[in-house]
Amino acid sequence: MKTDIQIAQEAKMLPIKEVAEKIGLTEDDLELYGKYKAKISNEYWNQIKDNEDGKLVLVTAINPTPAGEGKTTVTVGLGEALGQLNKKSIIALREPSLGPCFGIKGGAAGGGYAQVVPMEDLNLHFTGDFHAITSANNLLAALLDNHIQQGNVLNIDPNQVVWKRCVDMNDRVLRNIVVGLGRKTDGVVREDHFVITVASEIMAILCLANDMADLKDKLGKIVVAYTYDGEPVTAKQINAVGSMAALLKDAIKPNLIQTLEHTPALVHGGPFANIAHGCNSVKATKTALKMADIVVTEAGFGADLGAEKFLDIKCRKSGLKPDAIVLVATVRALKYNGGVAKADLNEPNVEALKKGIVNLEKHIENLQQFGVPVVVTLNSFITDTKEETDFVQKFCEERDCEFALAEVWEKGGKGGIELANKVIKTLEEKPSNFKVLYEDEATLEEKIETVATKIYGADGVTYSAEAKKALAKITEMGYGNLPVCMAKTQYSLSDDQTKLGRPTGFEINIREVYVSAGAGFVVAITGSIMTMPGLSKTPAAYGIDVTDEGVITGLF
Repeated sequence: MKTDIQIAQEAKMLPIKEVAEKIGLTEDDLELYGKYKAKISNEYWNQIKDNEDGKLVLVTAINPTPAGEGKTTVTVGLGEALGQLNKKSIIALREPSLGPCFGIKGGAAGGGYAQVVPMEDLNLHFTGDFHAITSANNLLAALLDNHIQQGNVLNIDPNQVVWKRCVDMNDRVLRNIVVGLGRKTDGVVREDHFVITVASEIMAILCLANDMADLKDKLGKIVVAYTYDGEPVTAKQINAVGSMAALLKDAIKPNLIQTLEHTPALVHGGPFANIAHGCNSVKATKTALKMADIVVTEAGFGADLGAEKFLDIKCRKSGLKPDAIVLVATVRALKYNGGVAKADLNEPNVEALKKGIVNLEKHIENLQQFGVPVVVTLNSFITDTKEETDFVQKFCEERDCEFALAEVWEKGGKGGIELANKVIKTLEEKPSNFKVLYEDEATLEEKIETVATKIYGADGVTYSAEAKKALAKITEMGYGNLPVCMAKTQYSLSDDQTKLGRPTGFEINIREVYVSAGAGFVVAITGSIMTMPGLSKTPAAYGIDVTDEGVITGLF
């Protein structure tokens, strides 16, 4: 059986100029990054901004398990299948972070015969967007420390610096560090921290900005520190906005690549969904909607994280409204939720499936709260039995969901025709009455508790003393009307990753809260979630290499 990278490297890619022509782009509208990658120019938006929007389909999933769900694979395959049915389709995805590529999670290019290419480029440096975001983040940190060193006119308390440096790598030793050691000219000694680039507020800002003016406005609102009097200090106050924007000048432009079947794919931005808001850029999504009949996009991890944030943050901020949601599951993952060990998932086990399907049930209920019609798809494995798939189909249809099997990993777009037809049927026959889960006017505590109880199924919420104090301060500062971005484990509906299925009788513990004033949301950190991951004992980096001819190997 061929690996994903072998399939991708054997692909016959079209020059990106030819892919662009399918959706009305000319060479003048592109900024080429070699033969197979391009950015879409800022000027092109003015040509299409008055076009009617296409339909927006969000792909999400049940909670991820070691058995795999294949959300990106289904997203890619669905986009290809819609193209085979003569629909003008575009896929809108996030860019992968380098850290997980060398860790354990892997990349984000899809899999099998439902991939976006060039796969190696996408999973590594791509067009340099993440490097630009990292540089802008760390420029702000350097300017902040330099301001303190050069007289501290703004009266910043070094013990209340909240802006963190970042790097796009899993590096646990950088979570807590001390900077400024050495001579007096080497800076003020203080504790500092790193986050992974995908958790940087600048990543979130880039993904929520409509244009350069909006980007600069959001950058200026970033709260970087507090004064000795407890007043917030912003990036604008330390004169960092212009230089950060200069570094992000090209990064704000959406990237265009293709699938194995040459379906256009806009891949732009990449915040994690467990520690950030988990969606590709607003700019890419809106651009795609002006060019396509149907845009297929995805949100990170399970629907309790990525989809909730897509709907409550991205849609709230941008005015986007999904027309349908595809919820991905696998028989293997549902059996894992039913208590079957990973080694035994290939064995038929309808009883375990019946026990574990409660995880899918909760995600269906959650998504239906937003008023958007749901299509459930089973990402097919050869070990699935007809009895198992029939059970899942009946379960979904009893809950007013269309159902389809997806065989896109094995067959590409052809394996997604059944799903594509169910999506088209849903778009034509079931209106979307999208609504957010909570109103802006609710208090921050009410918003947190709404997500915890209505989405996670918690009995309530507990807060650390530090979190309660932070919530009061954030509200006092005037940010109480912002939505909440919950940082939570992706592996469970609860904040305890060991609780599988549909846990009950638990509370969500909020241990830390901070405001991302530039991005426009308040982050609530639950349980033991970390904003800087670490590497495993045997990271994927051990198996990655490059041949003498320059061919990358071992990348999935």
